[in-house]
Amino acid sequence: QVQSVESGGGSVQAGGSLRLACVGPRADCEYYMNWYRQAPGKEREFVSGMFKDGSKRYADSVKGRFTISQDNAKNSSFLQMNSLKPEDTAMYYCEAISVTCRPRGESYWGQGTQVTVSS
Repeated sequence: QVQSVESGGGSVQAGGSLRLACVGPRADCEYYMNWYRQAPGKEREFVSGMFKDGSKRYADSVKGRFTISQDNAKNSSFLQMNSLKPEDTAMYYCEAISVTCRPRGESYWGQGTQVTVSS
């Protein structure tokens, strides 16, 4: 099964930082990438994403603390997470949406990377 691949999760204390990375399934393809997270017992929620018009969007809960970026090849995405809080604890997932490779618009999800923030 074709997937994106996340990395960079770990355990930190509140106030700390982590940088997550996501690589799309094919190096020769461009993707728009979104980040989601799912805490135990909760539904998956949108965290941040980059869109076709170049805009960046963030969930209200992470605005001012998280920053999304993408490499020039538009094959990888990064999520810089600062001032982490215990409520940020979750499994973080990357969704890579194909732009230049067929099938266009197809979503590729990774298996997630765990972020744990202790108080």
